[in-house]
Amino acid sequence: MTVSFLPPSPSALAKSSWEDIAPYFEELAARQLDSGDIETWLHEWSRLEELVTEAAARAMIAYTIDTGNPDKEADHLRFSSEILPRMEERSVELAQKLLATGYSTAEMATTLTRFRTQIEIFREANVPIFAHLEEHSARYQRLTGSMTALWEGVERPLPQLQPFLKSPDRNVRERAFRASTQPYIDRREDLAALFDKMYELRMEAARNAGFANFRDYIFPAKFRFDYTPADCERFHEAIEQTAAPAVERVLEFRRRRLGLDRLRPWDLSVDPYRDKPLHPFSSANELVGKAKRVFDRVDPSLGREFQTMIDEGLLDLESRKGKAPGGYCETLHFHGKPFIFMNAVGLVDDVMTLLHEAGHAFHAFASHPLPLIWQRHPGSEAAELASMSMEFLAAPHLTQPAGYFNEDEARSAWLEHLEDVLLSLVHIASVDAFQTWIYTSGQGGNAAARDQAWLEVRGRFEGGVDWSGLEQERVSRWYRQLHIFMYPFYYIEYGIAQLGALQVWRNSLDNPAKAVAHYRDALALGAVRSLPEIYNAAGARLTFDVEDIAELVQLVETHIELARRELPES
Repeated sequence: MTVSFLPPSPSALAKSSWEDIAPYFEELAARQLDSGDIETWLHEWSRLEELVTEAAARAMIAYTIDTGNPDKEADHLRFSSEILPRMEERSVELAQKLLATGYSTAEMATTLTRFRTQIEIFREANVPIFAHLEEHSARYQRLTGSMTALWEGVERPLPQLQPFLKSPDRNVRERAFRASTQPYIDRREDLAALFDKMYELRMEAARNAGFANFRDYIFPAKFRFDYTPADCERFHEAIEQTAAPAVERVLEFRRRRLGLDRLRPWDLSVDPYRDKPLHPFSSANELVGKAKRVFDRVDPSLGREFQTMIDEGLLDLESRKGKAPGGYCETLHFHGKPFIFMNAVGLVDDVMTLLHEAGHAFHAFASHPLPLIWQRHPGSEAAELASMSMEFLAAPHLTQPAGYFNEDEARSAWLEHLEDVLLSLVHIASVDAFQTWIYTSGQGGNAAARDQAWLEVRGRFEGGVDWSGLEQERVSRWYRQLHIFMYPFYYIEYGIAQLGALQVWRNSLDNPAKAVAHYRDALALGAVRSLPEIYNAAGARLTFDVEDIAELVQLVETHIELARRELPES
């Protein structure tokens, strides 16, 4: 639908201020809405939000690619701390205007529920608070994006030390581990002081909205309508009972296979099944080209979508100095295209990360045909189901000639992935339990208490590794977890989605084509159905029950054992 009064594209807004954008919202707010006008008005409002959010996304992408560029940082901060908070305020007003008409359709039911929730918890006093939080998030990215280590005479970004953690030489691994954690230890006071500010702002925002703490506020803020804080605690307990013992068994096997008397943290990344680490690609072009062939084999339509990303330059994958850490997939809503950002250094982990982020990308492609922006973006629990399921659905196609590995290498890579699934579940539970402690204990503003709580939580979930003499290094792990700083409570979603993805994988073992078809059906739903309905469409069930989780953990352990049987003796 063409909307004449709006800018022609996001690029027209690239240097805009809020004063430039506000009149578009004011025009929509001033309209009289009759029943015959609502659909047109909704499409115009949706198109406006597409324009602004894509302009903001492009500014964020440019900054994370080059965190040392002050102009790019200024553009990103103008959107994240000035424009988007004010846009949310105007959007709440427009949502009130829509709800006052009594408008309702089945396809808009979930969106209207979200609108009502936004209205209930919105407070004007929180607009500058969230703007300040965005500024602090940018500082976190600037701090961590500039971290480097001197390695063999060369100053390297920290992600480039990851290959050395896989070295068969234990001394090299230890040096790489210490070098990659030392910058976080050195900047611990700066990072802790930054988090103190973020904690106080979040707690203030929660109190402004009438909540006792930020954890209670975040559940409605993140539209968590289908599970509760008590369900999250059930998840923690179930993981402690099922996945944590499984991880200890995996680590004990690793210890014996490596011939060590005890496992240290620098022994966790080396491949215990091979003399030399796998190097599945040597350049970003090779990583991308092989991924395209893998997706062709999963489903030709996915291969075509990935080719679109290649053709349109929607991938930035290699680690470079100045890039923000981590990886993400960002949706460009106006054009209906995704963008993938990574820090690849030639590891199996990079292949899995690309599969993961591509799952998000396929979600963006599948949901874009839905007419309104709010109908396309479900909660993170569904978004992560898309990404984690793709890791499993693509795995059988990673062998050559189309993929990255010969059969022997693929077996090792598959084992690494399955073991990582178990390790990730205990990590997810510990991160969510830690964040729960931060925002509900009354001590979250105390830096020393936070560090001690992290050690206690990790002790609860993480066994089988000897951390003696490495307390600072163990504490530094939570400072590396950007979600805790930038996206609070965005982590349990990974655990919920991992359980869903394991069910999708289980289905694929019987009928791969049917599992892929159901997966694509779920992605196409966008946000027009509830979370349980989206999981059902994918062939999975939303669950926090210890019995269900135990069954899925056993499935992973069984396949680990099957793969080990085909390995040569150590």
